[in-house]
Amino acid sequence: METIQIHDKRFVPFLKNAELQKIIKDLAEKVYEDYKDETPIFIGVLNGVIMFFADFLKYYPGPCEIAFIQMSSYHGGLQSTGIVYKKMELTKDVMDRHIILMEDIVDTGNTIESLFEYFKNTQRPKSLKVATLLMKPEIYTKEFKIDYIAKEIPNKFVLGYGLDYDELGRNLPDLYQLEDGRINH
Repeated sequence: METIQIHDKRFVPFLKNAELQKIIKDLAEKVYEDYKDETPIFIGVLNGVIMFFADFLKYYPGPCEIAFIQMSSYHGGLQSTGIVYKKMELTKDVMDRHIILMEDIVDTGNTIESLFEYFKNTQRPKSLKVATLLMKPEIYTKEFKIDYIAKEIPNKFVLGYGLDYDELGRNLPDLYQLEDGRINH
């Protein structure tokens, strides 16, 4: 892994794909232990979740269903706007089902909070939990618990493995972080 340039920013290696695969496999096994007698619906929050979601499903050994929803609080920059909006409707009926929201990264928690409100108020699932590949605990501002966290990371902007900077870098198999430090939220 070498330093890469995307638009006007430089990114340094952070996590190799092999490390990502191990933490995802561990997470899938942990979720399975909680749902081995159920058929949960994993709901991928697009777009960044796509690589994590696909790999998680490969490691999940039990029966499950999938669906997608698209939310956004970023508009091409390095920082969340703080305003979350739904870009795509949910692709499956989930009423009275066990659902696990699958996120690529949880930072401030604004997107997850909006999703919780949406599901509790309009979809009425039997249960609702969150699984995330990455979590930035130092800037997480919400009261509710994130149920499954593959890896906690510092408050640095990351890209690759589904995450982007202004729509580029999602296809990188490894994870990179911004070279020149922390993002100010």
